[in-house]
Amino acid sequence: MIGRGLVAAALLVLAGAASGFDVDDGYPQYPGVNQRISPNAQTPVRHEKIVAGLSRDAVAITASFDGSDILIYGAVKRDMPAPATPLQVIVTVEGPSEALTIRRKERRFGIWVNASAVSVGAAPGFYSVTTTGPLRQILSPAADTRYRISVPLAMRAFAGAPTAQDVPAFTEALIRDRIRQGLYRLDEGSVALVDDTLFRADVRLPANLVEGSYKTRIFLVRGGEVIDTYRAAIDVRKVGLERWLYRLAFDQPLVYGLLSLAIAVIAGWGASALMRLLRPG
Repeated sequence: MIGRGLVAAALLVLAGAASGFDVDDGYPQYPGVNQRISPNAQTPVRHEKIVAGLSRDAVAITASFDGSDILIYGAVKRDMPAPATPLQVIVTVEGPSEALTIRRKERRFGIWVNASAVSVGAAPGFYSVTTTGPLRQILSPAADTRYRISVPLAMRAFAGAPTAQDVPAFTEALIRDRIRQGLYRLDEGSVALVDDTLFRADVRLPANLVEGSYKTRIFLVRGGEVIDTYRAAIDVRKVGLERWLYRLAFDQPLVYGLLSLAIAVIAGWGASALMRLLRPG
């Protein structure tokens, strides 16, 4: 499997040279699908570029869906010999973001009540970081802040004035909770890099995904600094009966409620009839 992925990456180098999907949108705008982001005009010209691809760009959620594996592979295209500084690769996959409020419960007068709270303007429902080495060693804090690569920086902004003094404790609690659910993940050393040219990463998408566009970013790093970035998207959608019920619940909530009630009544009557048939004498 590794051999096939790396061979595919090598072939992709030749195809990418003529594909014409290079753009210069700049960070932090998220561009269209399958685009490589060039450095800003003020940045010195780089002689290494990423050419990459995904094993699949769409995931279908069905009743039996238990997660999905995505192979992200690629190669480094150069117009001069590679520098002596070791090359590193970082891959992130980010799910749709949502605003949320993190609350802390406190015991007052013998009962638990919501006390202080922190509102997060946008936190991804899923976030995975996969690297060739320890993240803190291969990426500078400045580059991490600019590109928002590490898990804590994936949360975009705070909304309104928090009612708590220790805001970091709230975000750390959210991260711990989502790590336990398998929604936030840091896999250091899991990107395979061969001869400073071919790379591949296997990313596991959990079963508890939400619909939406999942943003994939690949960072080429030398000396702690990002020298090139490639971005693509994975479309996650419900299909079949699950899709129909999902749309019915949002588009026609009254019909969905009546249908749910009818199913519950029929199921209850069926169970009762079955018990009467099985009851002896």
